[in-house]
Amino acid sequence: MKTIESDLYLHRVALRRETVPSFDAYPFCLPVVRALEALEFTSPVTFLVGENGSGKSTLLEAIAIAWGFNPEGGSKNFSFQTRAAHAHLYRNLRITRGLKRARDGFFLRAESFFNVASEIERLDEEPAGGPPITPSYGGVSLHAQSHGQSFLALLNNRFRGSGFYVLDEPEAALSPNRQLAALVRIHELVGKKSQFLIATHSPIMMAYPNATIFSIGEGRIESVPYETTEHFRVTRQFLNHPQRMLSELLRDNRA
Repeated sequence: MKTIESDLYLHRVALRRETVPSFDAYPFCLPVVRALEALEFTSPVTFLVGENGSGKSTLLEAIAIAWGFNPEGGSKNFSFQTRAAHAHLYRNLRITRGLKRARDGFFLRAESFFNVASEIERLDEEPAGGPPITPSYGGVSLHAQSHGQSFLALLNNRFRGSGFYVLDEPEAALSPNRQLAALVRIHELVGKKSQFLIATHSPIMMAYPNATIFSIGEGRIESVPYETTEHFRVTRQFLNHPQRMLSELLRDNRA
């Protein structure tokens, strides 16, 4: 599926390093921020990958807020707040948008999706709150479904296409089969002129064809092939030799 750069809604994210008060203070001390100069987006699906604590979710959150999304998730129409826990990195980012305007968008973060579901129910219970929102999410309360089912309901019903979608570890609630189903839906939405920015640990998710993978390491952010990611290499090694790896890992814990 061919997508030219002019079809993308987000073209570039740069850190305005001159505005950073100190690279020793949070969140500027995170490896991803220390290494960030500029990220160029050239494909409809981009992954941010890195070790726990590398700062990929913090960067993803900052991009989402700079785009106009609610820090806890949802669309641009959501403005609720249950806890002011987000970093203010977004103030130090310069966002370059494409010529085309996204007609849809959503910020999905696994850790606060429960709060988004609660806000949807609250809005639908308001007497003069306008048309109900739940039908846009499949017609069934997100709280009445499992975590994984509610994620897929969001992808299949609320995401309409021609949109910019920011997903933070969407695999958190999904089985391997459901991750594959999510990839199918992402591919359908890419065919409908959508762009995705996804932080993930899942080697299944990041296998999406022709995606850009930005790997975050100590002192660097670089675009890498799928097969060179630690996630792919470790998973392949384990699946090919599970007993050997377990024997090595658990050797010091034997009675």
